[in-house]
Amino acid sequence: MNIGYIYKSAAIAISAAMLFPLAGCASEAATETQTSVSSAKVTSSENTKESNPFKLSNPNADEQTAEIYSYICSLTGSNVLSAQQESTWMGSVDYEVDYIYNRTGKYPAMRGLDYMNDDFAGVNERAVKWWNDGGLVTICWHTGYDFNGEWNEALKTEISDWDAVLTEGTEENKAFLEGMDKAAKALLELQEQGVTVLWRPFHEFDGAWFWWGKGGSENFIKLWRMMYDRYTNHWGLNNLIWVLGYSGNGKNYQEWYPGDEYCDIVGADSYNGGAQGKLCKQIEKFVTDKPLCFHECGVNPTVEELQEVNWTYFMTWHTDYIVLKNDADALKTLYNSDYVITKDELPSFKQDVL
Repeated sequence: MNIGYIYKSAAIAISAAMLFPLAGCASEAATETQTSVSSAKVTSSENTKESNPFKLSNPNADEQTAEIYSYICSLTGSNVLSAQQESTWMGSVDYEVDYIYNRTGKYPAMRGLDYMNDDFAGVNERAVKWWNDGGLVTICWHTGYDFNGEWNEALKTEISDWDAVLTEGTEENKAFLEGMDKAAKALLELQEQGVTVLWRPFHEFDGAWFWWGKGGSENFIKLWRMMYDRYTNHWGLNNLIWVLGYSGNGKNYQEWYPGDEYCDIVGADSYNGGAQGKLCKQIEKFVTDKPLCFHECGVNPTVEELQEVNWTYFMTWHTDYIVLKNDADALKTLYNSDYVITKDELPSFKQDVL
């Protein structure tokens, strides 16, 4: 066990007791479990369960999902998770994560996947494999307004009658929910296999370049709440941590906020370099009791930049972004930093699947 590994263990334990109440998630008084610091990394899910009072928006979330959320909350101001979005068209579905491993000796803590083009079976297969190998999973969904297609359809299609689509019982609403349910069924399969998912739908909504943002903030909020209610209360998806991901425009963020009871992690993305602390500060103006994330970036922030911002994870975009826009030596330094958590350093959260 190296010194960096021990140092990171202590930092995580201290953050839950001392640093964490000051930023990101609100905390109650620290327990004795939180204040004790050992030389071993916090790898026990039992420790995580006992030392974190934070609650998911879904009161019926399963124990494993609640523990993962508590762990992410506890990282605020102390450590940051590494994450990498995958592609599937570069000759290997592991193109990005293998690239990182071959240059750093580490895998990212979390893998980003995408249900675009109805790749539900493929995404789920890779998600289960990554989860079983000790990693965390986050999934987004580039799709058209009818829940078909991918990035191109997400950009170029548009809902013509938002009122009809969002009004319960209309034919348009029934068709819309039927399309939306495709991902719900896939997420249910992951729940049945014991996989917790950081679910990141309708990202960059405030940028209004994807169809889900083109109807304005009021319709977006109704849309987000509709999916949340449908997936949580109709489908009983208790394995989701809901990630609300703003764009990098940094304007009118609060106007688009669906409410504390409809999300669990709030973040923003940017491809302009650095850790984008200005975006974090915009979110912190109205979100005080949730962890924050840098849910997409192109050029990775440095450790020094990340230490100045309350992000709990950063996720690098795929293909050219990770391979061409990030210096290999800088990548190695980042992934081997005591501040950055990689897959081999995650606690074990697995619960028995009934």
